[in-house]
Amino acid sequence: MTDRRDELRALTSRRGRVAAVLTAAMMIIYFGFIILVAFRPELLATLIVPGLSLGILMGALVIVSAWLLTFIYVRWANTVYDDEVNRLRR
Repeated sequence: MTDRRDELRALTSRRGRVAAVLTAAMMIIYFGFIILVAFRPELLATLIVPGLSLGILMGALVIVSAWLLTFIYVRWANTVYDDEVNRLRR
């Protein structure tokens, strides 16, 4: 019984680390973009092609990165975490 509790604690700790790393990545991406908006607006105003500025592209990439990081977490939770929880329940 103690072994299961130790394994569950380790698994919970691992879930926390995965969530913390992905959260930190999202915060770096988001606040990096916000800092650019605040301190380098002229850079973000650079046109890549007519009608598309670097700021618009980077803003879209912030949104896509949020989707991607969410997908990574859900995939990890569904393939690794859930399997381990089910194994510990048996």
